[in-house]
Amino acid sequence: MDTDAELSDSWWKRVKYYAQLAIERVENGVDAVKELLSTLTIDERCGMMLEFEDLDPDKFAQLLVDAPQWTEWMA
Repeated sequence: MDTDAELSDSWWKRVKYYAQLAIERVENGVDAVKELLSTLTIDERCGMMLEFEDLDPDKFAQLLVDAPQWTEWMA
C-alpha cells in the first residue's frame, strides 16, 4: 500500500519531469508551454512552474518576458 510519503515522492517526480518538458518547450514558443500546462492539474501546474524556476531561472525569465500573462494559464 502506498504511503503519503510515497505518493508525495511520486508527485514530485512527475512535476520535475513536467518542468523539464516546459524548459525544452520554451524554445518552441509560448504556445508550446501553454499546451503542456493545459494537460496538467492545477497542483501540477503550480508545482511545475516552481520547479521550472528552480531548475532554469534564465529560461523561466525568458518565459516571463515572452508571456507576462502566464499566471492566467494557471487557472
